Amino acid sequence: MPKLKTHKGLKKRIKISAKGKVKRSRPGKSHLMSGKSGRRKEHMRKKTGVSPAFNKIMTRALRGS
Repeated sequence: MPKLKTHKGLKKRIKISAKGKVKRSRPGKSHLMSGKSGRRKEHMRKKTGVSPAFNKIMTRALRGS
């Protein structure tokens, strides 16, 4: 059976922390920023975690197994 490939789209969007948690950026900050409040934009700059259920799925997609 051939090796499974890493999901390249996911690899570009998330980072894995030292403890194995998945860090992702928040959605909604690519355009139409003038209509959003400063506080909301500031909140979107920060990275956030992924729920434990998705954590397992995403790490498996990155490993390719």
